[in-house]
Amino acid sequence: MKPEQRAALNAHVREIAKILHQDATEKGMPVESLGEIEQTVRAQIQSHVSPELGLFLSMKALGSILEKPEDSPAS
Repeated sequence: MKPEQRAALNAHVREIAKILHQDATEKGMPVESLGEIEQTVRAQIQSHVSPELGLFLSMKALGSILEKPEDSPAS
């Protein structure tokens, strides 16, 4: 990963962390100890982040498949 990509990724991750922390606090999810933080973050990633990443990557894969011209058999 290029340094500028890493910097952008880190900035976005920090913003995501702020949103997830606010959500966890509002829902009363445990964030007092490192173990609680790990469990809360894992649950939030599984319910909010991973599905969005999967959808994005699926759409990218589907898009690249649809963009490729089909090999048609010779007539």
